[in-house]
Amino acid sequence: MADTEPMKVPFSDHRIATKGQSTVDEAVRTLRSLWRQHGVPEALLCIGTDRSTGDALGPLVGTEIETQLPRLKVLGTLNHPVHAGNLEDVLRNYPDLTQKRLLAVDASLGRLQDVGTLLIRLGPLRPGSGVNKQLPPLGHYHITGTVNVGGFMEYFVLQNTRLALVMQMASFISLALAASLNP
Repeated sequence: MADTEPMKVPFSDHRIATKGQSTVDEAVRTLRSLWRQHGVPEALLCIGTDRSTGDALGPLVGTEIETQLPRLKVLGTLNHPVHAGNLEDVLRNYPDLTQKRLLAVDASLGRLQDVGTLLIRLGPLRPGSGVNKQLPPLGHYHITGTVNVGGFMEYFVLQNTRLALVMQMASFISLALAASLNP
């Protein structure tokens, strides 16, 4: 019996540098491939807070995407951030959120050579894991941006992350997302 559906090639993680136009194109191609294989996101959950420079990546992306793609449900902006302190309330207020194809976006801490890169990954995001928080895994797929080095005094490191880097990464993610979701 012949299979009528095209065979899906497993999506593998993609780490992408956020400097240069060719990398934006690479991110758009990667996201479009992810959407073709696993469906276009129905909602965007941008995790973080505007009270910490390093952790503002998610709300910055949410704010930009909210204006660029008004048809996409966006939770987590600078005006209404979603963070560890209110995440359970948000999930309670939007019970269908976990049933949607949800793209989660968050900042992360990592190795020095990964600072300034994105990781696009299939599967749920584990928010707060870099600062030892136990929060529910979220998302059908996710994007994390490595904003600084982890491993020691994580809260201090997030507070002292360069705003220029976080803003540049947020713009990069927003540009790639908007381009990948527009025809």
